Amino acid sequence: MRNWHDLSYLGRGTMRQKAAWEAIQQTHIMEVLSDYRPVLAGTIPLNIDVKQSDLDIICESHDLEQFEQAVRTAFGCLPRFEVTHLDVKSTPTCVISFFTADFWFEVFAQPVAVEKQNAYRHMDIEALLLDIGGLDAYQHIRALKQSGIKTEPAFARYFHIPGDDPYEALLHLEPLTEQELRKRVQLLRKD
Repeated sequence: MRNWHDLSYLGRGTMRQKAAWEAIQQTHIMEVLSDYRPVLAGTIPLNIDVKQSDLDIICESHDLEQFEQAVRTAFGCLPRFEVTHLDVKSTPTCVISFFTADFWFEVFAQPVAVEKQNAYRHMDIEALLLDIGGLDAYQHIRALKQSGIKTEPAFARYFHIPGDDPYEALLHLEPLTEQELRKRVQLLRKD
């Protein structure tokens, strides 16, 4: 899978990815969050973003209060700064959002390694599916997102991935090799 920790691809990417790179550089957010192994996740890294897509940064923190304080110290004065603490599938989670540098930022922390968090896992499998599906997949998934469908349901719909929960259905594809996934997707697309 890809090394999502290295953001240099953004500087060589689409106009939107380059703008995201500039916003990340301008805010120094990755340096501020460096103790928490930050990774940019979501639609912008995958180039399936829509106009309202935000910069989703996932982090690992085993002390969510300390994490919140670090982010509040750096960005608490920014417009619409908001902190939410919740449990996501029984995992304590801190979500912090704010607006700056022409982007909404959503910073997400759990006491789980970023590579084991669902956002990272989804991004890995979605990147592979996009490679398999090619330009047609990019265009159709972006169109589905523009119509208001969330990312994982858009992938499930486009690739005809069965299951009641598209978030879990994508994770069921994770153990497959690329060759197995290609075969599975071809079979699903024919049905």
